[in-house]
Amino acid sequence: MNTKPFASGLSENAVMITRVADRQWHALDDDLVVGRGHAQHRPDGRLFVSIDAWHDAAFDRLAEAMLAELPAPLYTVVDEADVELTAGWRRAGFTIRRREWEYDVPTDPRVTGLEAVLPPSGVTIVPAGQADESLLRAVDRAIRDEVEATVGWQSMPAEVIPRPEGDTIVDPSKYAVAATPDRYLGLIRVVTVIRPRIGLVAVRADERRRGIARALLAHALGTLHHYGFAEAWTEVHESNRAASALFEGIGARPMSSNLELVR
Repeated sequence: MNTKPFASGLSENAVMITRVADRQWHALDDDLVVGRGHAQHRPDGRLFVSIDAWHDAAFDRLAEAMLAELPAPLYTVVDEADVELTAGWRRAGFTIRRREWEYDVPTDPRVTGLEAVLPPSGVTIVPAGQADESLLRAVDRAIRDEVEATVGWQSMPAEVIPRPEGDTIVDPSKYAVAATPDRYLGLIRVVTVIRPRIGLVAVRADERRRGIARALLAHALGTLHHYGFAEAWTEVHESNRAASALFEGIGARPMSSNLELVR
């Protein structure tokens, strides 16, 4: 356990920054927790930090202690509307790396205009839970390699948990796919906890501009609508104009934006 006292002005007593566990810190003011800091590796290997503090002084001291012990580069994600939190990270030397928009996506085919959308000739949509796992992993790997060779997978909003053998499909039951008899051309992942999240829509580079992504969306959103979900949500990197156009074209509305910061 690592404890560092400092004068904060929060009370007459010294405030202590205490490392309470591996990559976890507390700010204590007269034994009262006035801030918490945490660091965690994301599935892509990057180290993300977060701080929840009552006062700017506690935030700044937590950030100082954490940055002194953690290896660079460090990342964090904030709601762009949270001006105070963004300012705190900028005081700590973080800069904006990317902006991601969160969209509310309607599911009603009469709203999305996807009611009559079908996949291209020779392509079928295999519902979630029915995909062949080997073909699913093959198309996932192919698409990721294509993205990595161009803009880089870190530009994508999807978070995946890598396996030792490089497998990125955690739960095959969450994926619907666009298929031909011998291979899969694209996939969509939908995870429902409280409300459905479209975590990924992707198509092989040589199969794009054929309407496959719209057909996958039509299937996934239609299924959600059938089960009583009025809306889903998704995230789109601000530079991904094709994805923004795809979702806005079916009536999705940008509701908020998140900033990824790096130091």
